[in-house]
Amino acid sequence: MRALTFVVGTGRSGSTALSGILNAHPDVLSLNELLSSVQSRGLPEGLLDGGEFWRLLADPNPLFERMIRNGVPMPEFLYTRRPGRFATETTGIPALSLMVLPHLTEDPDGLFDALEKQVCGWPRRTAAGHYEALFDLLCERFGRTAVVERSGYSLERVPLLRRTFPQARFVHLFRNGPDCALSMSRHTGYRLIFLLREILARTGAERVEDLTEEQVRSLPPELSPLLSERFDSALVLDRELPAAGFAALWSELVVRGVALLEDVPAPMRTTLSYEDLLEDPPPGTDAPGRLHRRRAAPAMARHRDLAPGRRPAGHFPAAARGRTRRAAGRMCPRGAGPDQRTRVTAPPRNRRATAGIPLERVDDVPLAPIAHDRDSSGRADTHDRASPARGKPDDPWDGCEQRR
Repeated sequence: MRALTFVVGTGRSGSTALSGILNAHPDVLSLNELLSSVQSRGLPEGLLDGGEFWRLLADPNPLFERMIRNGVPMPEFLYTRRPGRFATETTGIPALSLMVLPHLTEDPDGLFDALEKQVCGWPRRTAAGHYEALFDLLCERFGRTAVVERSGYSLERVPLLRRTFPQARFVHLFRNGPDCALSMSRHTGYRLIFLLREILARTGAERVEDLTEEQVRSLPPELSPLLSERFDSALVLDRELPAAGFAALWSELVVRGVALLEDVPAPMRTTLSYEDLLEDPPPGTDAPGRLHRRRAAPAMARHRDLAPGRRPAGHFPAAARGRTRRAAGRMCPRGAGPDQRTRVTAPPRNRRATAGIPLERVDDVPLAPIAHDRDSSGRADTHDRASPARGKPDDPWDGCEQRR
């Protein structure tokens, strides 16, 4: 088996930038958002033949298709920037084509066809066996020797990934808490998570698919349309949502994620700070890092929201930083020492809003992260506005495509 590493984190922590750095390395096959694309359904138990495995990769992700259809796509959807023969309104965009293949090649449709011809003829084996064969196939095609998969909002998948790929290594990429929470508040995917958590908290349901018609009717008009096949994008993009709710979400994800990573043997895991990655790239990545930062400079400037006379979006007053660090330190699990290097700095006052729904109920977490800029139609980015996040911090999209 080739060396396999998963980069995991809360999202909005610089993982997309890291994917760009890794993609510039001549020996690394950088798989961008593969797990986010196929979700947990892409790692079933039992044996699959090649055709069954290919359907896991090729069937459109209904959640992402719904986001595109309603005008709230995520910027990670690379295929929609340079569309090929697939489209949401006609064929549907294959899960593998939306984010993974455009990261590897300028011709994602051609690579999709080449993979289909080979994968569909593979014999029956486990999903892990199929993925290992897929990684080998891609490494041979692109001349790479090691595989690094990076998906946002992925900390809760660590136990599933350990069971499926017991020899894999893990890198926990993290970012300063206030900066990360504010970045979440501007991202389409996290805004949807926030709103769906509020729906679950108001109704008392644990999953969207469990909602009854009566519960749906009880929701206010700014929430109930989100459960329909079609909804107004302004419900997601324009509603005011407080940054404190995103801080509570970030804090819970980090605390839970650190605990899950502690179960990974120490030689199989490491941590990496986004701030350290920018300021002092690890040996061997400095040149690619400089190259990536130079290419990404215009986009990074936009996402920092640096306007004349305005503080950076991630700025927290010094007094607030001190209060949140002290308070969040009490939330950090015992034993999360310097080796974890997790800077838990989120305001704790809204933790109560997300209590009572178990974190371990995470299944699919499809909403992976990057800053949301104006799209090609000129639709404005979202800003750090809102009402407290409530509900569970796992995947509130679970099953919602079944509701109409």
